[in-house]
Amino acid sequence: MLHVDSLTKKFGRLEVLNSIQLEFQKGTVTGILGPNGSGKTTLIKCLLGLCHFEKGNIALNAISIKSEKEYKSYFGYMPQIGRYPENMSIGDLFELLVSLRNQPENELDLELWELFKLENIKSQRLGKLSGGTVQKVSAALAYLFKPEVIVLDEPTAGLDPLATEIMKEKIRKESSGKITLITSHILNDLDELCSHIVFLNNHKIAFSKSMKELKASRQGLTLNQIVAQLLQGEA
Repeated sequence: MLHVDSLTKKFGRLEVLNSIQLEFQKGTVTGILGPNGSGKTTLIKCLLGLCHFEKGNIALNAISIKSEKEYKSYFGYMPQIGRYPENMSIGDLFELLVSLRNQPENELDLELWELFKLENIKSQRLGKLSGGTVQKVSAALAYLFKPEVIVLDEPTAGLDPLATEIMKEKIRKESSGKITLITSHILNDLDELCSHIVFLNNHKIAFSKSMKELKASRQGLTLNQIVAQLLQGEA
């Protein structure tokens, strides 16, 4: 379980997260939604250990984020825009990261490497790749070390239709044994993939519900329609 306890984050006098309380269970796929400026990106950065916070704690299976190295080793992250050394090849990047983690190849998850056919282009330099190919690299890296928690920021943005379906199938396949967190503006994908939704507003949790509960309370509307209502202040 990933537990967020009374998380508060400020940038100067601006409070970006206010006493956030959340629990994410293994086997769930949670969409993290909210209007621009609601704190979604900051929450994700805090969960990943990339952003220090003033109050509260975050722990995975009782391992506190304060045990930084051990905590971070359980996470895989796919950023919205992957930024990698431009002169390094795809193959060299993967080899470098594997050597740093010192993890045997038979313990790696190479499924997306194979499905996205990255072996065929492994000599290409990262600075010369299209945005969609960079997304494929980022996705393959996120799952590479078989992490317990997968954080995906706009995972299908920029992918062609085939790659999008491969990515969605990977999320479904891995969801039973992991905690998966997704932020995306492509709400149809979240409607299809997510078991739970967290909605942030004014730097607080407006609600955290299962998709089933959410749709029952909104008379079977799609996630897109529900979020549109929320953003229009019709909650």
